Amino acid sequence: MPDSKKAHPNGWDKSKLVSRYVTEGAKSAPHRSYYYAMGMTEEQIHQPLVGVATCWNEAAPCNIALSRQAQAVKKGVDAAGATPREFTTITVTDGIAMGHEGMRSSLVSREVIADSVELTMRGHCYDALVGLAGCDKSLPGMMMVMLRLNVPSVFMYGGTILPGRYKGKDVDVVNVFEAVGQHATGAMSDEELHELECVACPSAGACGGQFTANTMACVSEAIGLALPNSAGAPAPYESRDEYAKASGEAVVRLIKNGGPLPRDIVTRRSLENAAAIVAATGGSTNAALHLPAMAHEAGIDFNLFDVADIFKKTPYIANLRPGGKYVAKDLYDVGGVGVVLKELLDNGYIHGDCITVTGKTIAENLEGITLPEDQDVVFPVKAPIYPTGGVVGLKGNLAPEGAIVKIAGLDELVFEGPARVFDGEDACFEAVQNRDYKDGDVLVIRYEGAKGGPGMREMLSTTAALYGQGTGGKVALITDGRFSGGTRGFCIGHVGPEAAVGGPIGLLKDGDIIRIDANEGTMDVKLTDAEFAQRQKEWKPRKTNYNSGALYKYAQLVGPARDGAVTHPGAKEETHTFVNL
Repeated sequence: MPDSKKAHPNGWDKSKLVSRYVTEGAKSAPHRSYYYAMGMTEEQIHQPLVGVATCWNEAAPCNIALSRQAQAVKKGVDAAGATPREFTTITVTDGIAMGHEGMRSSLVSREVIADSVELTMRGHCYDALVGLAGCDKSLPGMMMVMLRLNVPSVFMYGGTILPGRYKGKDVDVVNVFEAVGQHATGAMSDEELHELECVACPSAGACGGQFTANTMACVSEAIGLALPNSAGAPAPYESRDEYAKASGEAVVRLIKNGGPLPRDIVTRRSLENAAAIVAATGGSTNAALHLPAMAHEAGIDFNLFDVADIFKKTPYIANLRPGGKYVAKDLYDVGGVGVVLKELLDNGYIHGDCITVTGKTIAENLEGITLPEDQDVVFPVKAPIYPTGGVVGLKGNLAPEGAIVKIAGLDELVFEGPARVFDGEDACFEAVQNRDYKDGDVLVIRYEGAKGGPGMREMLSTTAALYGQGTGGKVALITDGRFSGGTRGFCIGHVGPEAAVGGPIGLLKDGDIIRIDANEGTMDVKLTDAEFAQRQKEWKPRKTNYNSGALYKYAQLVGPARDGAVTHPGAKEETHTFVNL
């Protein structure tokens, strides 16, 4: 009978691996009988067990290639001498969930993904994890659970979609959302809208611009949890399978070497690197939720303001949509994420000494990379698109706990106007569809926060409709909800405290004058402290329609957006880690 304290013929000593609980000694005979039932050999049973977790589903093109890539990961794990065990978890795809009640499920799915992978890993005593994700919340969810478990882990992005073509131009799904606004004004016919929707998304892969999926894919490399250049190739490219196989081999090396483990990799300095790549690429404002949530899993204090400080210091150099003109495939064609990282490294904007899953530092991983000439996808730091990051943090009497705005592509960074207040996105979207607003208005969408929504909905349908109507630069929009990475315009999200807990945004009335200054990082309403105090006395909490089920549970647990909208105490309250049970 195999003994966990002795090395097996295959060279593995499982005395310190959690899989010993289900593979070694007489007590594990019932467990082994299950493995034999699935055709596993004795050798496979006594090797480390590697969880290969995917977010594959048939909901959207973002996830459809993940099952194929998982098979390549498994080949890599097997070739390196460990045993892969594939499992799947959920994804809620924002492009499908957008613009209706389904969007309340999106941010909640991040926690469910992390929780479900944790439970699968714990329940089956897997020794290591390769996580494959393809859509907005699945990327941070998968990286969060790696930090939570702190087992040898490698992250793998499923890849971006190829751009569509319409009337001689590259297009993506955001063009379709904006076309809905054009259609509403009569500027686009039924036939044209149908033609566009049929060609905008021509392949597997996540939305092509620097929206949340591609933003967090860049983060996976910058923070060190993914292999260099693994985030770049579009989903249909066969080269992704090579990166997948390499990711499987890499995780086995991490087991053999005893690390580096996720919490060795994700430090304060590597989180700053991650924030820098978001700023440099004009990435999604959602990163200001996801980076604090990842930090929380590692027991690191790193909130929205910390993220914003890095944004403020980092030049915007990648000419990517929605603020620029290119998509992720174009970045890959000029060298990928590594080109941006090397330009930042060479000019002192990221820390080169941070360790990565390769066992090397990020500086070592970037050796030999140069900024290509004769291209306008990635600009030199010395001649940036904009001198400070594409995303800016805001604070003021309307947002004591902060707010966030993407300034990439904006011509004006100051806006002042009267509030037009809506309790929920649906009411605002209806007003926009009916052109029931004026140039210069500040549209306020409240009671869409993490707790009060619940679920912190994205507002792409509304913001895209504004752009489709040609008014995207003539109004501002603020919300305690979120924006899609595809949102453009003067749109401020994550306003905290949210309306549901009595935050200032919940006290606004039509006509209140709001001033937003992205140069100074401020957002204020012209009300006195006395006026605020009186309104606070008059304010009453609102009930939602979600008084049972998953959204109810989430609303009871979720914390403020400033700290990542997390639902548990995190690493600071741990008394053990998974591997030390």
